[in-house]
Amino acid sequence: MRWLAAALALIPLVYVKGQGGNLCLLENAQKSCSACISTAPECGWCLTENYDQPRCNMVKNHARPDGCDPSAIVSPQDSLHKLMNENVRDGELPENAVQIQPQRVRIKIRPNKPVRIPIVFRQAENYPVDLYYLMDLSNSMEDDKTKLAELGNLIAARMSAITKNFRLGFGSFVDKVVMPYVSTVPRKLQQPCTTNTGLACEAPYGFKNHLSLDLDTSRFAQEVMGASVSGNLDAPEGGFDAIMQAVACEWQIGWRNVSRRMLVFSTDAGFHYAGDGKLGGIVQPNDGHCHMSNNIYTESSNQDYPSVSQITAKLKEKSVSIIFAVTKDQFSIYEKLSNIIESSTTGELANDSSNIVNLIEDNYNKITSFVQLKTENVGKNVSVKFFSRCFGQDEKQTDTCENLKIGENVTFSAEVTVTQCPKDRKEWKQGLSIYPAGLAERLSVELDIICECECETPGFEEVNSPKCFDGNGTYECGICSCNPGRYGEECECDSSEVSSKESDEKCLGNSTVTCSGRGRCECGKCICNNGYEGPFCECDNLACDYTEDGICGGIDHGICKCGVCVCNEKYEGDTCQCMTGNNSCIGSNGLECSGHGRCLCNKCYCFAQYIGPTCDDCPACPGKCEENKACVQCAEFDSGPLSSEECEKQCNLDLIDSEPTLPSRPGLRKCQFRDDDDCLFSFVYEYKSKDEVQIIVQEKKSCPESVNVLDIVLGVVGGILAVGIALLFIWKLLTFIHDRREFAKFEKERQNAKWDTGGNPIYKQATSTFTNPTYSGKQG
Repeated sequence: MRWLAAALALIPLVYVKGQGGNLCLLENAQKSCSACISTAPECGWCLTENYDQPRCNMVKNHARPDGCDPSAIVSPQDSLHKLMNENVRDGELPENAVQIQPQRVRIKIRPNKPVRIPIVFRQAENYPVDLYYLMDLSNSMEDDKTKLAELGNLIAARMSAITKNFRLGFGSFVDKVVMPYVSTVPRKLQQPCTTNTGLACEAPYGFKNHLSLDLDTSRFAQEVMGASVSGNLDAPEGGFDAIMQAVACEWQIGWRNVSRRMLVFSTDAGFHYAGDGKLGGIVQPNDGHCHMSNNIYTESSNQDYPSVSQITAKLKEKSVSIIFAVTKDQFSIYEKLSNIIESSTTGELANDSSNIVNLIEDNYNKITSFVQLKTENVGKNVSVKFFSRCFGQDEKQTDTCENLKIGENVTFSAEVTVTQCPKDRKEWKQGLSIYPAGLAERLSVELDIICECECETPGFEEVNSPKCFDGNGTYECGICSCNPGRYGEECECDSSEVSSKESDEKCLGNSTVTCSGRGRCECGKCICNNGYEGPFCECDNLACDYTEDGICGGIDHGICKCGVCVCNEKYEGDTCQCMTGNNSCIGSNGLECSGHGRCLCNKCYCFAQYIGPTCDDCPACPGKCEENKACVQCAEFDSGPLSSEECEKQCNLDLIDSEPTLPSRPGLRKCQFRDDDDCLFSFVYEYKSKDEVQIIVQEKKSCPESVNVLDIVLGVVGGILAVGIALLFIWKLLTFIHDRREFAKFEKERQNAKWDTGGNPIYKQATSTFTNPTYSGKQG
């Protein structure tokens, strides 16, 4: 405990018993009401005059009976006011559709206390869509242009099925008209290539707007078919120039203020980016502004290509979602680009763009099927977190919800936290925006950061107040703000006598902080907080060990002085837990602990083998068991050597009790003997005092049961007979099984036998026939 107290002395925190880690008790929090309410949301400032407790404390601590008057506690509360709160809804017209609610709120917020804003988002039906098709018209894209013109009406029909308020536009790009991007030979500048059909290619250009966004989608196919391809020298194209102008030139392209803006970027090549312009001698950075005249980008040969970060920022600023429709060999590079651009996707384009309709529809659904909330203009002292259940049950920290459907609402909570009060008062009022990625609609949040208490405003100040040592300060919020040259709690210190710096040095002692971080320094002297004392508040009167009755055994046992318990006369020990003297340790033989132990805190601690309050009992030695045997026999069982009269005279019958079962707890000694009837009786004893033994006897004795010899003999004979019969039955069963198997075998062989019915092979006729070899058959 002492080393812990020494470590805490190096930390500029004021720890009060039971309030360790209370941020409201930090030294800085005690300086002013504004510093207090900025420290933690649970802190409150007490205005009561001559308040002898910390003015900045937890509100619940101020509210104690011995604390601050509830009417004098300053703890400003946050508030949320919805200034514009139109319900989300669908709409036939752009001005009728509302997709985010509320639209404008004002929050009064305390530092370090989060405030939640409920937000509802709805994917509105018939929400306006502006789709601008930006196409690479280098010579390699000739067949894609033809296919796009054929599918123009189908694109319009598919998108019109999604929303009735759809506009379509078309633009194209090639590259900067300087070497080495295009050939600057005069003939090549007029006709850089020949198409597959033998027609001359159009002169190269940077970016051209062929068709501004128009509700008449039938014009799209005409403009695409009428556009001619061109040519350049290197593989990458000037697509970034085209994207920047198509997004920045809102009026020329025709982007509406209220619409979902979508840009389809179609190419079969890579892209130039910032720095590549140096190859053509162009060193002026891209300024990100619109430079178009007669629908042509005019600064193509004067400004460098935009950087990736410029493109990302411009798309975010103008709330434009981009679909990269690129060929297979370019898919991986544009997919990486899409990962860093907000609200963008990448789709694989067929070699002749025949799948462009499905690609646009699929990626449009991909973009619109989820919502991601973003923030902008968030101050450095402000943080915003988003929480949502989306369409589940459990809330989680997320800014995205997926699988949205048209006309379906989803709810978010935006948690706004101010980490600390800005030093500049102008920054006490801030603004930030929350918006769905890819949409222009915004929730504007006005922040009024509570960095000052009302009592600190000029109307509540007492300038040169007599409460501040002869009027040397301004009395506000219950404390004095000292005039120049004065310091101290009541401005009682004169800096011309002892400067504030010198005062702090006198209060340092051996610590690195004034008054060991346990008090305040006034005019070179330490005024210690409750629980501390000493010239530098170095003595911690709360660092002593605790017992169950309190520090140093409680106020009746002793008090803590500089981390050491100072005990009263009746107690001793490190925590004043021991009564003085040894009278409770004296045994019946007059010795301390009967000579079989040590006396500590007026209590015996026995050596091995000995027990009892004064260590006068030896469980391993003949002792109280034998002494109490006769008394137990006569008192409980009317047996033993003692008669009834002798039992009453020699035995203290009040100390003998009986129970059905013997208890088992520390300090009990068990005894067991055999009685006159050859039964066992048991009892336990414990010391009621050092001279008296409490005995508990088990009510019933344990007697051996008589043996019935006839039952044993009959049981053995019956067992032998049962085993014999069982063995005979098993033998008969095995024999029967064997006979059955042999009979079955015989039957099988008999059925399989085959007999020859043609004659007996060993039969011979009784007659014999002989032939005369000399007889030739001739007749005389």
